[in-house]
Amino acid sequence: MKHLSTILALALGVLSASVLTAQEGTVVFRGAQLFTIAAPPIDDGVVVVQDGKVIAAGGPQTRVPRGATVIDVSGKVVMPGLVDTHSHIGGPSGGDASSPIHPETRALDAVDVRSDGFWRAKAGGLTTLNVMPGSGHLMSGQTVYLKLRKDPSSIADWLFCDDPITEVCGAMKMANGTNSIRQPPAPGTRGKSAALVRQKYIQAQEYKEKLEDDRAGATPPPRNLPMEALIEVMDGDRIVQFHSHRHNDISTLLRLGKEFGFKPVIQHGSEAWKVADEIAAAGVSVSLTFIDAFGGKEEALGWTMESGSLLEKAGVDVSFNTDDGITDSRFLSRAAAMSVRYGMTREGALAGLTLVPARQLGLDHRVGSLEAGKDADLIVLSGDPLSVYTKVEQVWVEGHQVYDRSDPEHLKYATGGYRVYDNGAHGEAAFEAHGEEFATRGERR
Repeated sequence: MKHLSTILALALGVLSASVLTAQEGTVVFRGAQLFTIAAPPIDDGVVVVQDGKVIAAGGPQTRVPRGATVIDVSGKVVMPGLVDTHSHIGGPSGGDASSPIHPETRALDAVDVRSDGFWRAKAGGLTTLNVMPGSGHLMSGQTVYLKLRKDPSSIADWLFCDDPITEVCGAMKMANGTNSIRQPPAPGTRGKSAALVRQKYIQAQEYKEKLEDDRAGATPPPRNLPMEALIEVMDGDRIVQFHSHRHNDISTLLRLGKEFGFKPVIQHGSEAWKVADEIAAAGVSVSLTFIDAFGGKEEALGWTMESGSLLEKAGVDVSFNTDDGITDSRFLSRAAAMSVRYGMTREGALAGLTLVPARQLGLDHRVGSLEAGKDADLIVLSGDPLSVYTKVEQVWVEGHQVYDRSDPEHLKYATGGYRVYDNGAHGEAAFEAHGEEFATRGERR
């Protein structure tokens, strides 16, 4: 009898601990149409969140822990937070005019996380951003992956990495085509552009050989930040996000990737559809900057509204990006909707806002879909994700609400208006990304 009492006491203790945990850290979203992205849509869906992670996502039979806080989202749509592979919010910067190649510079040393431009991203349902320096250099530097958590005081509060000194905290921004063609020391032709990049990677290969030289008496070389960053690229630890528009420039970047062992993500890809089979054969993906108003630049004249559909049919993974401030972050989902109108599948378009861009950043183990074990980043929508009439009502990051459209202070960032974005972040981001090339060519007024 005493043995039985002990067992019961232990069982009650475990149950009490379980209930206490649920009361303290469990939130349940119940009743919405659920797009996990990893599976077909689920009616009357349930998402269970605990300690910033998804612990379950499924239909109405999904087990809900006792004591959990239940949020009724009946009649709404719940899906993962959107992932943007290409943003310039917060004034990122990289290389300067001293050289066309700057692999050592870091966007994280420049981004202002208190820029109200990030509210624009949250109003659009974005929860993960790849914030990049511009495309005026062959290599403008290291990007930074940001998670738009609640109330940041510094960029450390938004990083995916734990230690920005010893860890890789983003990708590498590279570019070819007209943006990086300038006066010396920049290249003046496409051929010279490729040659300079090849030479720099060869230097990195030689530096790596010296580092790995274990012969007796061999002296390791002094630290070299540019070479260290390029070794991370060649070792596959740092993904290359490669700005490129024209089909011949895209073929060039594929050759560079093959020669030096990195697999790039094609950013913009205005003429990627012309070499879709070549891209698919290389196993490379594309992040489209969707253009619905033509005439921005000569390199984009080959763009077609069917780009997403044509690439998808060729077997290429496709995502969409804002390049904010080129496309406003509030309108990222519109690119997916218009791509469906021009022939892309709904499944492919929704993945292009979530899981595909997460893969392109190497973050799909954490974000991009609502699956057990992943970060609890989700958005609550008023209707179909691809309808222009749908509003982002709530944004949650790691189980904490960071945007609520019913709050007037949050709503103003969705609707805009006079002096809403008072610190000029939209214009600042656009100039940081593209302004130097405008100034160089006398196009900035």
